[in-house]
Amino acid sequence: MATLAVAEAPRGAQAENTTHSNLIYFSSTSENTRRFVEKLGRDAARIPLHQRDAELLATEPFVLVVPTYGGTGGEGSVPKQVIRFLNNPQNRKLIRGVIGAGNTNFGDNYCMAGDIIAFKCQIPHLYRFELMGTPEDVHLVNQGLDKFWTRLSQIQK
Repeated sequence: MATLAVAEAPRGAQAENTTHSNLIYFSSTSENTRRFVEKLGRDAARIPLHQRDAELLATEPFVLVVPTYGGTGGEGSVPKQVIRFLNNPQNRKLIRGVIGAGNTNFGDNYCMAGDIIAFKCQIPHLYRFELMGTPEDVHLVNQGLDKFWTRLSQIQK
Protein backbone atom coordinates (compact mmCIF):
# COMPACT_ATOMS: atom_id res chain seq x y z
CA MET A 1 0.00 0.00 0.00
CA ALA A 2 1.38 3.40 -0.98
CA THR A 3 1.61 6.13 1.58
CA LEU A 4 0.77 9.72 0.91
CA ALA A 5 3.34 12.31 1.79
CA VAL A 6 2.20 15.71 2.91
CA ALA A 7 4.53 18.44 1.78
CA GLU A 8 5.01 21.22 4.26
CA ALA A 9 4.91 24.77 3.03
CA PRO A 10 8.06 26.76 3.65
CA ARG A 11 7.96 28.93 6.76
CA GLY A 12 6.27 32.23 6.06
CA ALA A 13 4.47 30.88 2.99
CA GLN A 14 0.73 31.28 2.87
CA ALA A 15 -1.75 28.97 1.25
CA GLU A 16 -4.40 30.57 -0.88
CA ASN A 17 -8.02 30.43 0.14
CA THR A 18 -10.18 30.27 -3.01
CA THR A 19 -13.79 31.38 -3.33
CA HIS A 20 -16.52 31.00 -5.95
CA SER A 21 -18.65 33.68 -4.28
CA ASN A 22 -19.79 36.61 -6.39
CA LEU A 23 -19.84 38.86 -3.31
CA ILE A 24 -16.55 39.58 -1.54
CA TYR A 25 -16.14 42.00 1.33
CA PHE A 26 -13.67 43.41 3.80
CA SER A 27 -14.65 44.22 7.35
CA SER A 28 -12.42 45.69 10.02
CA THR A 29 -12.64 44.73 13.68
CA SER A 30 -15.71 47.00 14.02
CA GLU A 31 -17.55 44.33 11.99
CA ASN A 32 -19.98 46.91 10.52
CA THR A 33 -19.47 45.74 6.95
CA ARG A 34 -19.75 42.07 7.97
CA ARG A 35 -23.07 42.75 9.69
CA PHE A 36 -24.39 44.50 6.57
CA VAL A 37 -23.28 41.67 4.28
CA GLU A 38 -24.87 39.08 6.58
CA LYS A 39 -28.20 40.96 6.35
CA LEU A 40 -28.07 40.50 2.56
CA GLY A 41 -28.42 36.73 3.06
CA ARG A 42 -26.10 35.97 0.16
CA ASP A 43 -23.10 33.72 -0.12
CA ALA A 44 -20.12 35.97 0.56
CA ALA A 45 -16.40 35.62 1.16
CA ARG A 46 -14.36 37.81 3.50
CA ILE A 47 -10.96 39.26 2.69
CA PRO A 48 -8.72 38.25 5.61
CA LEU A 49 -8.14 40.83 8.30
CA HIS A 50 -4.60 39.75 9.18
CA GLN A 51 -1.65 39.50 6.81
CA ARG A 52 -0.68 36.15 8.33
CA ASP A 53 -3.98 34.63 7.13
CA ALA A 54 -4.19 32.84 3.79
CA GLU A 55 -4.77 35.25 0.92
CA LEU A 56 -8.25 35.11 -0.65
CA LEU A 57 -8.32 34.23 -4.35
CA ALA A 58 -11.47 34.83 -6.40
CA THR A 59 -12.33 32.27 -9.07
CA GLU A 60 -15.55 33.90 -10.35
CA PRO A 61 -16.58 37.47 -11.20
CA PHE A 62 -17.55 39.37 -8.05
CA VAL A 63 -18.77 42.61 -6.53
CA LEU A 64 -16.64 44.00 -3.70
CA VAL A 65 -18.13 45.57 -0.55
CA VAL A 66 -15.57 47.85 1.07
CA PRO A 67 -15.55 50.27 4.01
CA THR A 68 -13.79 53.61 3.85
CA TYR A 69 -11.22 54.48 6.45
CA GLY A 70 -10.71 58.09 7.49
CA GLY A 71 -8.17 59.98 5.53
CA THR A 72 -7.73 63.38 4.04
CA GLY A 73 -8.14 63.71 0.30
CA GLY A 74 -8.68 59.97 0.00
CA GLU A 75 -5.23 59.03 1.30
CA GLY A 76 -5.54 55.91 3.46
CA SER A 77 -9.21 55.45 2.53
CA VAL A 78 -8.80 51.98 1.00
CA PRO A 79 -7.91 49.35 3.62
CA LYS A 80 -4.44 47.84 3.09
CA GLN A 81 -5.97 44.35 3.04
CA VAL A 82 -8.17 45.35 0.09
CA ILE A 83 -5.19 46.84 -1.74
CA ARG A 84 -3.30 43.57 -1.23
CA PHE A 85 -6.33 41.57 -2.46
CA LEU A 86 -6.70 43.70 -5.60
CA ASN A 87 -2.97 43.68 -6.31
CA ASN A 88 -3.42 40.00 -7.19
CA PRO A 89 -3.98 40.09 -10.99
CA GLN A 90 -6.56 37.28 -10.88
CA ASN A 91 -8.68 39.10 -8.30
CA ARG A 92 -8.35 42.39 -10.15
CA LYS A 93 -9.50 40.93 -13.47
CA LEU A 94 -12.62 39.40 -11.89
CA ILE A 95 -13.97 42.46 -10.05
CA ARG A 96 -17.14 43.74 -11.73
CA GLY A 97 -18.42 46.39 -9.31
CA VAL A 98 -17.96 47.92 -5.88
CA ILE A 99 -20.31 48.86 -3.04
CA GLY A 100 -18.99 51.43 -0.61
CA ALA A 101 -19.59 51.63 3.12
CA GLY A 102 -18.78 54.79 4.98
CA ASN A 103 -19.60 57.39 7.56
CA THR A 104 -21.13 60.70 6.53
CA ASN A 105 -18.97 62.32 9.24
CA PHE A 106 -16.11 61.91 6.73
CA GLY A 107 -17.74 64.61 4.57
CA ASP A 108 -16.33 64.55 1.03
CA ASN A 109 -14.48 61.33 1.89
CA TYR A 110 -17.78 59.44 2.45
CA CYS A 111 -17.40 56.06 0.69
CA MET A 112 -14.17 57.31 -0.91
CA ALA A 113 -12.69 53.78 -0.96
CA GLY A 114 -15.44 52.72 -3.37
CA ASP A 115 -14.77 55.75 -5.58
CA ILE A 116 -11.03 55.03 -5.67
CA ILE A 117 -11.50 51.33 -6.48
CA ALA A 118 -14.13 52.11 -9.14
CA PHE A 119 -11.76 54.58 -10.81
CA LYS A 120 -8.64 52.41 -10.64
CA CYS A 121 -10.38 49.19 -11.74
CA GLN A 122 -12.70 50.91 -14.26
CA ILE A 123 -15.84 49.39 -12.70
CA PRO A 124 -19.11 50.91 -11.47
CA HIS A 125 -19.56 52.15 -7.89
CA LEU A 126 -22.95 50.48 -7.51
CA TYR A 127 -24.15 51.74 -4.13
CA ARG A 128 -23.13 53.60 -0.99
CA PHE A 129 -24.41 52.97 2.54
CA GLU A 130 -23.61 54.36 5.95
CA LEU A 131 -22.10 52.23 8.73
CA MET A 132 -24.19 49.00 8.96
CA GLY A 133 -26.84 50.14 6.49
CA THR A 134 -30.59 50.42 6.93
CA PRO A 135 -33.25 47.84 6.04
CA GLU A 136 -33.89 49.94 2.93
CA ASP A 137 -30.18 49.72 2.00
CA VAL A 138 -30.33 45.93 2.35
CA HIS A 139 -33.41 45.76 0.11
CA LEU A 140 -31.95 48.12 -2.51
CA VAL A 141 -28.58 46.35 -2.60
CA ASN A 142 -30.19 42.91 -2.99
CA GLN A 143 -32.47 44.23 -5.73
CA GLY A 144 -29.56 46.03 -7.40
CA LEU A 145 -27.27 42.99 -7.29
CA ASP A 146 -29.95 40.81 -8.89
CA LYS A 147 -30.41 43.34 -11.71
CA PHE A 148 -26.65 43.87 -12.08
CA TRP A 149 -25.83 40.16 -12.47
CA THR A 150 -28.80 39.62 -14.82
CA ARG A 151 -27.73 42.54 -17.03
CA LEU A 152 -24.09 41.42 -16.97
CA SER A 153 -25.00 37.86 -17.99
CA GLN A 154 -27.05 39.20 -20.92
CA ILE A 155 -24.19 41.44 -22.10
CA GLN A 156 -21.63 38.62 -21.93
CA LYS A 157 -23.67 36.17 -24.06
